[in-house]
Amino acid sequence: MKLKIAIQGIKGSNHHQVAKDYYGDKIELVECLSFHGLVDQLLSGAADKGIMAIENSIAGSIIPNYALVYDNGLHIIGEHYLNIHHHLMVSKGEGLNDIKEVRSHPMALLQCREYLKTVPHIKVVEDVDTAETAKQIQERDLKGIAAIAPKVAAELYGLDIVATDIQTIKNNATRFIIVKTKNKELPKEDINKASVRFITDHKRGSLAAMLNVMSDCNLNLTKIQSLPIIETPWKYAFFVDVTFDGYANFEKAKALLNIMSEDFKVLGEYKNARG
Repeated sequence: MKLKIAIQGIKGSNHHQVAKDYYGDKIELVECLSFHGLVDQLLSGAADKGIMAIENSIAGSIIPNYALVYDNGLHIIGEHYLNIHHHLMVSKGEGLNDIKEVRSHPMALLQCREYLKTVPHIKVVEDVDTAETAKQIQERDLKGIAAIAPKVAAELYGLDIVATDIQTIKNNATRFIIVKTKNKELPKEDINKASVRFITDHKRGSLAAMLNVMSDCNLNLTKIQSLPIIETPWKYAFFVDVTFDGYANFEKAKALLNIMSEDFKVLGEYKNARG
């Protein structure tokens, strides 16, 4: 049986590209129009694993996805970095001057903001996915409508690219996480990165003490993200990514952090994709 991989978006999206890069072509895509829908597919067993964008080198963290992972008991089993290339595409035979409206995912529009300023006659409209607009242009034979999407979307849906690499910063990468309902898949000797979540108390220096433990255990902090705890105003949970050379160092840190913090949880143990 083919591995069922849930992605946010459809064929031709960046999530689709990551699924191909990470698992190859012998997979069955479970297309979801939202990250909430992706989680539902995992929890119901309709998908074996899911791929979620978690941060971008230009736009920063996709904060709601941190909460989705924690709130639904998902586990991060891997990660993948994808260099993002955004292209402006239209129905066959149309050109730049024919475009009245451009549609794409809000993140893609944000990443192409400077280019879009150069074409003020084009109305900018947020859509659920990059490739979804490309697909609709083909299926409905939409005229005067452009999509911002990866090159693979133009190939899949028979569109013409009228402007290439329109992202503001050319060195633009997104980090994706691979999630499932069960924990790590790798032996300890292959694990050199982890994601954890914890809550600190209101005492002065509480967070600094946690960070000192990580440093003392030879962990390298690569990401820290705070999220408010809705039920308790002005209290925050911290999502932290760390890398390490030996799993024993992380095990030692886990034991200490669990004692020092509230609601400590390991969200995933996996291989560093940039190591």
